[in-house]
Amino acid sequence: MTRSDSGPPSPRQDDAYAALRFGEFRNLIAGVFLFTVAMLAQEMVLGYELYAMTHDPLVLGLTGLAEAVPFISLALFGGHFADRHERRRIIVMSLAFVLLGSAVLLAVTLPAVRGRLPQATLLLVIYGVIAALGLARGFLTPAAGSLTAFLVPREHYGNASAWRSTGWQGGAIAGPLFAGFLYSLAGLTATLAAVMLLTALALALFSRIRPRPPQPPPQQAAQEDAGIWQSLREGIDFVRRTPIILYSISLDLFSVLFGGVVAILPVFAADILHVGAQGLGVLRAASSVGAMLSVLACTRYPPTHRAWRNLLVAVTGFGVATLVFGLSRSFWLSVAALFMAGAFDSVSVVIRGTVLQVMPPDHLRGRVISVNSVFISASNELGAFESGLAARLLGTVPSVVFGGAMTLLTAAYVWRRSKALFAVRLE
Repeated sequence: MTRSDSGPPSPRQDDAYAALRFGEFRNLIAGVFLFTVAMLAQEMVLGYELYAMTHDPLVLGLTGLAEAVPFISLALFGGHFADRHERRRIIVMSLAFVLLGSAVLLAVTLPAVRGRLPQATLLLVIYGVIAALGLARGFLTPAAGSLTAFLVPREHYGNASAWRSTGWQGGAIAGPLFAGFLYSLAGLTATLAAVMLLTALALALFSRIRPRPPQPPPQQAAQEDAGIWQSLREGIDFVRRTPIILYSISLDLFSVLFGGVVAILPVFAADILHVGAQGLGVLRAASSVGAMLSVLACTRYPPTHRAWRNLLVAVTGFGVATLVFGLSRSFWLSVAALFMAGAFDSVSVVIRGTVLQVMPPDHLRGRVISVNSVFISASNELGAFESGLAARLLGTVPSVVFGGAMTLLTAAYVWRRSKALFAVRLE
């Protein structure tokens, strides 16, 4: 049985703040918030700096590829590791490694050091650190994702998923805004130093969560004899046998792979909308503001009653908002389009998060979440590479319009193939 934080009696199921009444879950959400602020701030200023240095959108896409390849290579093993070892320790060690990587970035971008490095060498070091952070995420993501189920009771998984998304989206709002203004006022070095401080605070919060030993599988002896490949195959097979998991993560993969525009926002800020670093911060934050408001609504009005219908509607709305953004030449219309894209995307995030907590058994959850993480990384980081490459080949605006159209076609195709899932209830 899933264990939760000991403390007061479990809150009512209709309590919008149910998951937040568990202290260790609050530490998890606060840690997620600070870490998200740090990583998105770091990502934004590095992207802006690289584009200012090269004026090549493909350079932005390569940052996504540099992170995606090691993460995808390791994520399934990270899920196996999370199901076999103490999750809190994995999170703390991974964050310590991330902190070290941020220190390297700070060191090589110091004016005294950067001035002596050829541009090619500087790019190689930055890509190398980004790849190392991808390796750390391969362990961090399944461990942190599967920990939620051990901090709150099962009846509050949906509420916990919404609040976890709130923590992430809050960080996604604060990170780009914080980075845009600090970068404009104090420069790259001060921003990267602030990133290190925020990461250290997140590490301290995660350290306050009590250790959670791995859950034993139902057939302990058989599981002990199984090798790592058998273990990984169990997680993959469970996803394949559970249509709502398979279709939901596949839908996210293709919609964000084609429809995501985050990686090339520096191009829009610099060359199309002409709004500079502060405007880039507003653009990056806009989708997260929409997502935050949407996910807060989900804590009171959960979208899981008719989960599959709501998921398809959300992905369709995301595609339409992407098309509007691609065609816009007004800064505020572009901000509004990104706001709506984030609002629709957060609904699908809450639904998928609930599915991934409810459907897998405890002893498989880390591996199932690691499979989901591979799909997410393929959509986000490989999507960033696709965005940069498409912008180079098709042009920035045509590439976004193409991506929005492909998202709508993907939603229509999945709707035709998955009508049986309209009857699934997650409550």
